[in-house]
Amino acid sequence: MPAHMADAPAFCQVAPDAAAIEAMARAALARIPAPFAEHLADVVLLIEDYADDETLAALGIDEPIELTGLYHGRPLGEKSSFDSAAMPDRIHLYRLPILWEWIDTGVRLDDLVHHVVVHEVGHHFGLSDDDMHALEAAAG
Repeated sequence: MPAHMADAPAFCQVAPDAAAIEAMARAALARIPAPFAEHLADVVLLIEDYADDETLAALGIDEPIELTGLYHGRPLGEKSSFDSAAMPDRIHLYRLPILWEWIDTGVRLDDLVHHVVVHEVGHHFGLSDDDMHALEAAAG
């Protein structure tokens, strides 16, 4: 158990449900600075316990606990007018791997969810890891 939870009352030690993770993720999305925020209105946010077997296999991941989030869609710079019939872009957050990382690292859960959301938003924009770190700092 993370040190910051050791003194918490027992009722505070219940794992957050999907709705709680979604609320944290929506708060993180609301902190994304312009001009990025203007392009996120149509991105669908999904909270699932784990990635499905097909997704894990496609990514070459054996352990579902290793994947905390995933962006599905074409990066914004690669979109064209022919994409109108395509599925909407989606950000998947995987609740149990996020909770596992939270317990393992002791990072505040809302900070961890923010980090994962910003990383997946970065994929939406086709950003490099350095650009994602700058976006995360700006959305801090």
